[in-house]
Amino acid sequence: MRKNFFIFFVLIIQIASAQDSTISILKKEASRTIPITVADTVKKYWIKGGLFNLNVSQSSLKDWAAGGDVFSMALSLYTNGHAYYKKDKITWDNNVDFNFGYLNTSSLGSRKGDDRFDFLSKYGYLLNKKVSASALFDLRTQFFDGFTYPDSKTPVFSSTAFSPGYVLFSPGVDYKPVDGLSIFASPVSSRWVIVENKTLSAEGAYGVDTGKHFMSQVGAFGTIIFNSKFTKTITYNARIDLFSNYQHNPQDVDLYMTNLFAAKFSKLFSVTWGVDMIYDDDTRIFGPNHNAPRLQVKSVIGIGILLKAGT
Repeated sequence: MRKNFFIFFVLIIQIASAQDSTISILKKEASRTIPITVADTVKKYWIKGGLFNLNVSQSSLKDWAAGGDVFSMALSLYTNGHAYYKKDKITWDNNVDFNFGYLNTSSLGSRKGDDRFDFLSKYGYLLNKKVSASALFDLRTQFFDGFTYPDSKTPVFSSTAFSPGYVLFSPGVDYKPVDGLSIFASPVSSRWVIVENKTLSAEGAYGVDTGKHFMSQVGAFGTIIFNSKFTKTITYNARIDLFSNYQHNPQDVDLYMTNLFAAKFSKLFSVTWGVDMIYDDDTRIFGPNHNAPRLQVKSVIGIGILLKAGT
């Protein structure tokens, strides 16, 4: 009997010791610090971002001896979105711009001051760190009706959605010597000029044959894209496109250029200056019969909201 009691007593001690060891382990595990964040080991192939800029000005006069419009308001909007993809030797660069300007005055009424949509996509295969074989696609047009004004009260219909529209496909070589600079060149590119509107088509506007809606061109194409951040608050973005039509006056090179300076003076507000230049040998806007091309220049200065986003 005593022997059995002794054996039972030893078993009780061993069980209690085992329980005490288990409890100690549980307490130790419970007191461990669990990391709140885990290092992201997934490589990002996409870099995305955008920009939003809005400038608004308004003025009104009452019994103003010096004269002027009783009421005036101007609005300027610029938005940009971009997405860049890179995996191994494959790159894909996409960029979209939209500009819109509106003006309303008591003497002139409402007018469109700016309207531009531009989508650029460039797909490439890296040959080395700076050079890639690429294919470029570009679509440029506007969305709303536009008018020219021979005098203040006589609007003349001049543009609308896809009238004109420009579509370009260009295989070539893309050279990026430094960050923020891209130089693309193609000896043979295809460009289509679209005039979808029947009224403008009947006038033979933008070089399209009278009554036709499309004009096909083959030529050399080159574009330079430059983006720079001079300081934490001052940035400059520029693009220049050059196209030489092999089929008609190849020496008269078409030009399309955009420039945007932005200087932020707070987290939300900035001063911007945009300068655009266009020369198209097929767009006749000068002379008594509008039978000659000329360099088109647009300049917009504004103070307003500037927001940026990116990954």
